[in-house]
Amino acid sequence: QVQLVESGGGLVQTGGSLRLSCVASGITLEYFAIGWFRQAPGKEREAVASISNTGFRTNYVDAVKDRFIISRDNAKNTAYLEMSLLKPEDTGVYYCAADFGPNGSLLEDPYEYWGQGTQVTVSA
Repeated sequence: QVQLVESGGGLVQTGGSLRLSCVASGITLEYFAIGWFRQAPGKEREAVASISNTGFRTNYVDAVKDRFIISRDNAKNTAYLEMSLLKPEDTGVYYCAADFGPNGSLLEDPYEYWGQGTQVTVSA
């Protein structure tokens, strides 16, 4: 059974930082690209960042560039999203997703496996 489990969310003030983790079980993460997505209250889910299976290629949406860093440790079967200079508009449930193959994507369709999400709340 494949599971992706996110953790590290919480309540933080504007300008603060959080580090999200996504631990995979039931798959060997090194064969999967990873994406992070988020869903704000009342809004559709949107992409945040993606990383190739090797970690050599990363992509970010403009809203988080220069503030968020996506990374992975394949030896630990874990991916990360380091978030800094957080803003209230970063509030939402953050999901990690895994896509079998080398290339990360900022589209939802390619991803076969999804976690349950972790809540991030940024207070003004």
